[in-house]
Parts: sequence; C-alpha cells; structure tokens
Amino acid sequence: SDYQIKKTLEEYRKLPGYVPIEVRDNLSWEEVSRIEVNIPSLPGLSTDVGTQRSYPLGNASAHLIGYVGAVSETEIGANHLLSLPGFRVGKSGLEKTYDTKLRGQPGKAEVEVNVNGREVRELNRRAAVPGEEITLSIDAQIQQTAQTRLEQERSASAVVMDAKNGAVYALASSPGFNPNNFAKGISNTLWEELLSNPAHPLTNKAVDGQYPPGSTFKMITALAALEQNIINQNTTFHCPGHFILGRGKFHCWRKEGHGNVNVLQAIEESCDVFFYNIATKIGIDRIASMARRLGLGEKLGIELPSERPGTIPDRKWKRAYLGKPWHPGETVVASIGQGFIQTTPLQLAVMTARLVNGGRAVKPWMTAPKTAEEMTERENWPAIDINRNHLRLIKKSMDLVTMGDRGTARGSRIYQSGFEMGGKTGTSQVRRITQKERDAGIKNEDLPWKFRHHALFVGYAPIHDPRYVCAVVVEHGVGGSKAAAPIAKDLLLATQKRAPADNLPISLAKAKV
Repeated sequence: SDYQIKKTLEEYRKLPGYVPIEVRDNLSWEEVSRIEVNIPSLPGLSTDVGTQRSYPLGNASAHLIGYVGAVSETEIGANHLLSLPGFRVGKSGLEKTYDTKLRGQPGKAEVEVNVNGREVRELNRRAAVPGEEITLSIDAQIQQTAQTRLEQERSASAVVMDAKNGAVYALASSPGFNPNNFAKGISNTLWEELLSNPAHPLTNKAVDGQYPPGSTFKMITALAALEQNIINQNTTFHCPGHFILGRGKFHCWRKEGHGNVNVLQAIEESCDVFFYNIATKIGIDRIASMARRLGLGEKLGIELPSERPGTIPDRKWKRAYLGKPWHPGETVVASIGQGFIQTTPLQLAVMTARLVNGGRAVKPWMTAPKTAEEMTERENWPAIDINRNHLRLIKKSMDLVTMGDRGTARGSRIYQSGFEMGGKTGTSQVRRITQKERDAGIKNEDLPWKFRHHALFVGYAPIHDPRYVCAVVVEHGVGGSKAAAPIAKDLLLATQKRAPADNLPISLAKAKV
C-alpha cells in the first residue's frame, strides 16, 4: 500500500546504511515463494524467519504480562540492536519490567562478502545468550477464573493474594485486550478503539486504578480510635441516621439509622454515624498514620511499572498540595473512606492481609524466589506496631459482616464448612449526593453509569485461619454487597479449593513471557 511504501522510505532515510529495513512482515508462504524465485533480480532484498510472542491466556494475562511492540525512536538511543527489523520490546506489564532479562544477550558474526554483497565466508562468531525464564506466583487457573468473573461487569478489577507470604495468585482487570494483537502489530483502527473505550481496557485497574475505599476503610478508623483509647469494644454511639457537626449534616447510608451500636456492630452493619462520632476525637493525622501502617498511600513495590501510590491525606498533605488548612468536616468524611482518600485494589488486598495475618507487614510479589532462604524471608515479614488485641477485635467484626445476622454481606456467605469467609463491603461516591436528590429518592442505579458509586469488597478465608485475601472493585456498580461481594465469594472459594499456597515455593506456576 502507499502507506507502507511511505513508511519504509522514511525509515530508509533515518537509519544508517548498514542497518537492514523491514519492508513487509507476516508474509504468507505464497508471498515468500514469489520473492525467493525472484531474488537474483532483487539485489539487497532477502527473507528471514523470525519468532513471535504468543500469549495463550489472551485477555486474562494482558494487564499482568503486558505486551511487546515495535521499538520507538526514543527507545533505540545508542543501542543499534533495537533498530533491527521486527525487533520488539516490552511496552507494559512484566514484559516491560523484565525486558532486558527476557531479551538476553545478542550474538555476533563477522562475515566476508563479495562486491555484490553476497556472503563468502564466516570469519568469527559469538553465540547469543538466551534470555531468562521468569517464574511467577500467579496461578493460571485462578487468574482465568478472576478474569472470566470480572467480565460479567462493565469495568472491574480484583486481586487474590496470600495473607501470610504476599504471593499474588491473581491480579485481573476488565475489560481487557488481546496482547497477541500487539505482538503481530496492532492496526490503527483497533488502537483507537482501545483508547476511546470509556471503560479503559488498556489500564491495569488492579494497580493503576485509584478509588475512594468507602466503608472498607472503616477498620482503619476503628483501629486508630482503639489505639488512642477513645473507644473500647463496649463503647456505643447512637445513630439516628445522621450526624451534625456545626452547620453540616452528614448522613448514614441507612436513613432511619442503626440505633445504639458498638464497634463490632458498626463494622458488621457498616454504620457511618459511629465513625463520624469518633473521627473528630481522633483527628486526621492519627487516622492517616494507621492507614500508612496498613499499606495505604504508597507504592508497594510489586513488579509492575504502572503501580500508583494512592493518596492518604493529612493536615501536612493538604497544606502542601492545596495550600489550605484542614477542616473537621473533612476528617468526618475521611473516616468512612471518602474525600481526598484514594487507594488501589492491590493496596486494599495488602491492608486486609495485614489486618488478619496477625499484624505482619506483608508486601505483594509475583516473581518467585530463587532459593529457600528467600522464601523463608517472605514467610517472616516484620511486625507492625499495632495492638494484637485490637486486631483480633477488628477481625471478629469482619467475620460478622458475612456470618452475622445483620452483616452487610450475609447474602454472599460461604456455607461450605471450613471455607467460610469474612470481609467488609464498601460503596464509594464519585460525586456528592445533593439534598434534593436525597429528598427525591433517586437511587444509584437510576443515575448515568459514570455517575454511579463504585462497589468494593475486601475479604479473607478461611475465617478460622486466614490464608487468602481478596479485594474487588466494580466501577460504578450497584453496591458493595450486591456487586463486589459475590465476586469475592467466588474467587475465595475457588482459591481455597485450588490451594495454591500448598505448592509454594516448590511448584510455582511458570509463565514464559
């Protein structure tokens, strides 16, 4: 085509004369035959056989493994190897993180040629060094299950992780894309379709998506209050359905209120007013300190280049970034995971793991340890400075979220003995609900999709000795208990039956990327 001819000529003008130029790729056998027959009359032209990446899991591995693509001018730099025809480099995911390791070292051959450019003899040769194989903690079956389950929603993400050692068994984001299209050379039409999709299929929402955590943040506020002796397990507050602070009125999700509740009931039934009451007594700085200890507000160091840090605000943060003082009403809002707070699904999974693993500062990883000593280190994370009795109380309240008679996720309870899960539902607003909308009784599902709340759930299983944790975010979903909790239930049940922790570190799932 005219476009291909123009592109080839542009490359010819830019590259040194000794660098070969790719005219066409992915030729059929018929096309190869026609060229080979006419080679004597086509000086300087030759055909070559190359290799191409293959991603057997397709969409399920797209955000995790990433994809390779043609080398850009900025990537070539002084490395002329990258300018060779058909050369591909990692563009996202693990392909990008481990690009040089997977690539290996190039070989070298010195040859003598005649005046026509024909090879006469080989003078010297240095063999190429193959790239490394990267072994992952990801379980292909759990990863596929997660992706299939998420695809039932318009936009969603999920993380399944080991609560004790940090191994990530699934990290999925939907909608996805087929990375094989990039390996072959994606068309402009398909690229534009991916870019213009409002559900952002190219974004790995599990590590790159940042969301207000909503009520999944309430355990942090409760722990901060327990640490300051502002409450104990018997402290109660009355919830009439709202909380008054100055001239501001802050609503509970249950319009008629919850009545008198203690910390166990407040988390089980997700009462907002309980946390409003303790928030102004704690202060935002102490809430932020607890959040950071549990893994929020910073990158966790997982082997993915697109990981984002989220935001855990405090007085110093607001003064630095917005140039304004912190207000008590902002603490009230932050106490239930709203306002300036932003978290990733991966961070929420880590938070949950640290809450239920006895207070160990576990971090997520996917690249398998090479020695038993490295694995032992990952089984012995340092202790967090949090009272263990307080952690046990919080876990008890999270058990009630699914197992209690009034638990917000009791509809997603796992009934199979020994596989029961605990957790916490969450619903985060993407826009403020006006009093007029409240009075009119407008429901979340009545709003345009992009204005609906996000649905969240963090969970763990089995209840008696948590080994696996899961975090699910459904963008603009119906609600944490209706949209996100059923997904987490399915993933935690499937993971327990699969029992990937039993195979660590001896038989980690391999991904030849």
